[in-house]
Amino acid sequence: MSTTLTEQFTKGLEDVIAGSTSICTINPENESLLYRGYSATALSENANFEEVAHLLIEGRLPKKRELKRLTKLFIQERKIPKPLVKVLKQIPQAASPMDVLRTSVSFIGAIEENKQYSVEETKQIAYSLIAKLPFALMTWFHLSKNQPVPKITKTLSYAGRFLQLVTGVEPDSFEEKVINASFILYAEHEFNASTFCARVTASTMSDIYSAITSGIGALKGPLHGGANEAAMELMLKFSSPSDAEAGILDMLNRKEKIMGFGHRVYKKGDGRSNVMKKYAQELAVKKGTPKYYEIAERIEKIVKEKKGLPPNADFYSALVYYLLGIPIPLYTPIFVLSRMAGWSAHILEQLSDNRLIRPRAFYQGPPQREFVPIDRR
Repeated sequence: MSTTLTEQFTKGLEDVIAGSTSICTINPENESLLYRGYSATALSENANFEEVAHLLIEGRLPKKRELKRLTKLFIQERKIPKPLVKVLKQIPQAASPMDVLRTSVSFIGAIEENKQYSVEETKQIAYSLIAKLPFALMTWFHLSKNQPVPKITKTLSYAGRFLQLVTGVEPDSFEEKVINASFILYAEHEFNASTFCARVTASTMSDIYSAITSGIGALKGPLHGGANEAAMELMLKFSSPSDAEAGILDMLNRKEKIMGFGHRVYKKGDGRSNVMKKYAQELAVKKGTPKYYEIAERIEKIVKEKKGLPPNADFYSALVYYLLGIPIPLYTPIFVLSRMAGWSAHILEQLSDNRLIRPRAFYQGPPQREFVPIDRR
């Protein structure tokens, strides 16, 4: 018996298999997230972001010489074009940092040669964009505040250099480890909204700049990438755990959404959250500022008890960023910088065995009807 379009319809494409991939898989039963077969949480504890970027884009973990070459490439390619610097200077301070990233990718694409890129050329552009975007973002951020752009320590990791670009201070080894773990845990997440947008654009045989721009546009939305900012703003509203408990109960009574909890795929829990919760606690002790960790824990307890919702990756990541001294408007852009590796891998995979992504729609409009001339309406 054939299946009708009505029977195939699922709002929001929930649980619809929209394609195949060898890049990443999620097992909501045991909260596992695998990058090319490797546990993302294990990678966050044992690898650096450069290794994971290589794994996602090349399909395997790098050998020593390959890692050395990629590390050098990320340092060499970090310089942004002078015309882009001029554009960044014109973007107002009140602009969304996500718009700055979207504009930067689009502008770099506009000044490059307009042609059909090969898979290998697309891969090299991916690495170049991964290198450039932290510097584009932070060049705008500091110049818009009339501040000098901090110098970076080349011996730091990709994630460590970004943290230094933000704060102007070289992070210690623990802080570097924490921000590196966050970059890895955000690097890839199967067919999420932004990744699917990037693949749809790539499937039209457009270029990687357009596909990445599509991904950034989707990630900007608060239902996808903005939850970590909202989560931190929520924590900052409360002065103590008891104040947080009262406030969250009041929000739940008014049926308000608590950002940073629940997930379309993970129902029992998000393993990435456990990693970031541990780091948030350790950072709170290290910084001598336990208050917001205690507030976060109380919020988690209440939401679990009353709604049965566990925290997702965004909740404790937000607190980690706050304790590292990262301004809240930069939280979602960090998502972009790390997810660049995943997006790039998916764009390359789409191009390697491409078919235009063109779904059907479940029509709920009126049946066919006759056109009525304007003088008879």
